[in-house]
Order: sequence, then C-alpha cells, then structure tokens
Amino acid sequence: MELLHPSPAFPLINLEKPKLFREQFPYDQVPRILFEGVDVPLDPAEEFFITDTTFRDGQQARAPYTPKQILKIYELLSKLGGERGLIRQAEFFLYSDRDRQAVELCLAQGRRYPEITSWIRANKTDFALVKQFGLKETGILTSVSDYHIYLKLKTDRKKIIGDYLGIVQGALNEGIIPRCHFEDLTRADIYGFVLPFAEQLLKLSQSYSLPVKIRLCDTMGYGLTYPGAALPRSIPRLIHAFRRELGYPSAWLEWHGHNDFHKVHINASSAWLYGVSSLNASLLGYGERTGNPPLEAAVIEYLGLTGDRGIDTRVISEIADYYRQEVMANIPDNYPFVGEDFNTTRAGVHADGLLKNPEIYTIFDTEKLLNRPIRVMVTDKSGYAGIARWLNENIPLIREGKREEISKRHPGVSYIYDWVNLQYERGRISCISGDELITQAKRYIPSLFESDFDRVREAASRIATRLSARISQAEALKGDLDRENVEKYLEKILKKEASIQLIAITNTDGYRIGQVHTQHGEKALFRNLLNKNFNKHEWFSQVIATGEPYVSDLFFSKYTKRLILTLAHPLRDQNNQIRGVIDIDFAFETLAKLISHLPEEITE
Repeated sequence: MELLHPSPAFPLINLEKPKLFREQFPYDQVPRILFEGVDVPLDPAEEFFITDTTFRDGQQARAPYTPKQILKIYELLSKLGGERGLIRQAEFFLYSDRDRQAVELCLAQGRRYPEITSWIRANKTDFALVKQFGLKETGILTSVSDYHIYLKLKTDRKKIIGDYLGIVQGALNEGIIPRCHFEDLTRADIYGFVLPFAEQLLKLSQSYSLPVKIRLCDTMGYGLTYPGAALPRSIPRLIHAFRRELGYPSAWLEWHGHNDFHKVHINASSAWLYGVSSLNASLLGYGERTGNPPLEAAVIEYLGLTGDRGIDTRVISEIADYYRQEVMANIPDNYPFVGEDFNTTRAGVHADGLLKNPEIYTIFDTEKLLNRPIRVMVTDKSGYAGIARWLNENIPLIREGKREEISKRHPGVSYIYDWVNLQYERGRISCISGDELITQAKRYIPSLFESDFDRVREAASRIATRLSARISQAEALKGDLDRENVEKYLEKILKKEASIQLIAITNTDGYRIGQVHTQHGEKALFRNLLNKNFNKHEWFSQVIATGEPYVSDLFFSKYTKRLILTLAHPLRDQNNQIRGVIDIDFAFETLAKLISHLPEEITE
C-alpha cells in the first residue's frame, strides 16, 4: 500500500524513570480531562469495516464458548457482515484443544469473511501454531505505556523496542502479517515512544513488502473524543499523529476500546471518523472488565454513517436469540437493539402516541430492521384484547410454541383485566410493568409457566443422562463383562459421583451380575436386591425390548425414602448384542446441586 508521504524521523526518547502523566492520571482522584487548545479536522478513512474479538477478548469476560457455539456464532457473524465483508476478520485463541477445534470447524466453512486471525504470545512456538493453521495474520501483544514497560515488564523503552521489533521481524520472516497491539496507548508517551516504534514498524513493512498493522488499544477506557483534549487521551489527535504526521495507512490501523468510563461506542465511532478503517468490536460488548465496543452497535453506526443498504440487520436479533437460548447469556431487558424491552414503551402518554403513529416514540422501524415488532405495556385502555396480546407476545412458552396463544375470552384474562382496572381506580397513572403482569398471569393462568421445580427437574435429568451415558460407555463395561474389572470400575465411579445412590448390572435374564454398589454405610438397605429377578421392572424390560436408554420420572426410593430417578442403559458385546443392563439410581437433591449454566464440556 502506498504511504501518504515519506515518514519523518521520530527519535526514541529513553527515560530512566517512567512518564506516568500524573497531571492526567492522579490515581487517587478521577482522571483529569485536560485541554491544550490544539484541534485536528475530521479525516475519515476511505473504507470502514469491523473486526471481531468475540472469541478472544470476549471470552476473557465470560465462561468459554464451546466449539459448537463458536461455529454457530461465526456463521452468524458472516451472515451479518454480508458478502462484502463488513465484518472483515475474527480473532481466535490457539492454545487449548477447544480453541484449536473451534478454529478447525470455522476454517472448514471456507468463508472469505470474516477472515480467521489469531492472537498469540510472542514466541516461536506460537508462530508455529499460526503457520500450522495456515493463518495469514496474527495479533501480538506490544505494550506501549511506561506503566507497562517500566512498572510491569521491569525494563526500559530502548530494550523493549528492540524486543518488539525482533518479534515482528520473526513474524514477517514466516510470511505472517503481524498486528501489533499497542496496549495502554491512551497512557503512553506518543512522541517519545509510540511514534518512534510505529516508524520502525513502517520501515519493516516497506522492507518485507507486507503490512504491519497496529491495533490502537484504549486498554483502560481513557480515550476522549473532545476536540482539543490533551494527548495521550485525545482520539482525534492520536489518529492524526499516526495518519498525517507519520503516514500510517488507514487500512493498517484498528481501534480497540474498553468501556471503563462509558465511552466505548462513541470512542470507537470517532476513531472511524478521524482515520482508522477498522473498528474492533465484540458481540453484546463482552470483553475484559467493562467490555469492548458492542459489535451490533458498530453495525448500526456504520449504516448511519454510510447509508449502506446491503446489511441484513435482522441477523442481530438472530444472534441475540442464540445467546439467550444456547449460550445462556443474560441480556438486560433494556439493552439497545436486542433487549427484551428495548422497543417497549411503559409511559402511558407514550403508549397513546405509539397507537396514533409508531414513529413518534420508536427510533426506527424495528420490525423491518430487527424483526422486533413494537410492544406497548398494558394500561386501563388496553382492554381484554390488549392484555391477551401482551401475554402472547411476552410469555416464553407461548413464544416458543410450547403453549397455545391465549384468547381474550380466557377467564384468566378477565381476572387480570379486573386487577388492572383496580390499579387505575386507586389513582395509578403509569403503565403496568411486565413483572406485575407476569405475577398476575402466574396467579390466574398458571398453566402458561414452568415452575422452578420443573426447570430444576429437567436440568437434573439432563445431568443424570449425561453421567449415565458416560459411565455405560466405559471400556470396563464392554465385551464379556469381566466381573473383577466391572466391580473395580463401579466402585471407582461410586466414590467419584456423590449423586449416585445405587449402581448395578443385570444380565439379560434379569439377575444381578456381582454386587449392588451403594454409598458408604447404605449397603444394608439394599441387601434383598442381590438375588431378585428384575424381568418385570420397567427400566429393565424397556431397555431389553428397545435397546435404548431408559429414564424414569422422579419417585421416592422405598429403601432410602429420598427422591430419586433411575437411568438404565444396554451393555453390548463386540457384535453389538446386548449382554446386560446397567441401572443407576440418582439422588435428585444432589443432582440439583450440580446444575450450572456453563457448557457441559466445561463442567465435566
């Protein structure tokens, strides 16, 4: 790429002590916002695009995604970014087996966008991982503030710049485009270290005829959009220095912000306007500490700035639904664009305005652009039909098709209608809240809801099913069922899994093979089971008849009086013939304590 103009010389200024900008960062006070009276003009890049860090910085703020989840999110990012690649790249870790499996799944898609890039530690082993996957670009941590150089890394500017340049040259020697992450840029000495370092990167780029990209990292969220704000916090002046004073191409510059001071989105969009092409963002703003620029907000900002009509913004709602249903993310109800109530009005006067013309109180046509119809809360003017409509739009089991829609003639709707009117007769003027309506619906139409117990029971059953399947597929239970090996294995499992009350194996004639294994001190309770025939027991007969696993309903054990559920699995020989049945009684109370919203592979 041709440079804007030959770069001037920016000599490195090495210091014995770190420059910490105490006038701006006193630490025992709120950081000061200072002005120097120097302003720079808007200087937007020729092209705006987005890069994604959902799988890198985003995973540092939550439990790791599973490879299956990463693949689905990657597909949705590609769909949202469109064929022209508004979402140009996605950033991945490469360290764990889970990381690498996710990269392999996404690469197998063969998609042009988002291009898969990585983030690595700066060493040869990690470069080998990048080469192994055939990736063309990788991010490399290159911290630039004296807070990091002197206080964290315990070195100085001259030494660290030599280390950094060696790392970058190593990447270029491998034909890999390095993306230098200028960590903590908004607390760094711009003219004494940052630009001298960037100038050397520009020279390496020219020497190797490969881009050397720079990610401008507002690590602590100190960046400011105000005209005339002092460096190093001024985003306009920072980017102007890179672009117009040094000559760094816009396409090689990327903004990466954090939300410590509630400025993450406006800082990111300002970086676009002052000269970077790439805005680094994360879905739903997930990122370390306070988060990164929300990717869905960046898409909407891009459309506002460019007028581009080639983006299907309805995919944003698809992504939010996936996060709620599969990732189990808790999206605040008032979260812009994707929160359950983001386009729901509660104020009575607003509701009246919406009924007359939706443009009065909605930001845009949310049904067309986000597949999210406008919703109005209930008032004394809603009537039976309005209450029924609210229930049908907001009760999860109705929306998911698990319950039929409620008619305005339903007796429960009539009771809720009477309750609503009573509130206004007592002088209320605000809308009825969603929580209030849900409470009344639970009282008058309880069949629309799953109880907390129902949810716990379902989750406990899933855990028991997963555990029993893993136990039944063990090597010790394959083939001819050697009694000694089986006994050792079952005893080992019982010690490991406290949720198991009883575990035993029955042959195809219905008699026990070996002893019944129970928790310590409880074996005497089950003494009469050893010589019993189980031919007529449902768990045994169903497994023998169907060859499929069996899961019981909850019931009380007649031996321990605890609430339990039974799972049974067929055991097969090398010819896939059933040689026996393993049955496991799980204690429901203990299973319930294992319930987690983390992915199954994380909780194993």
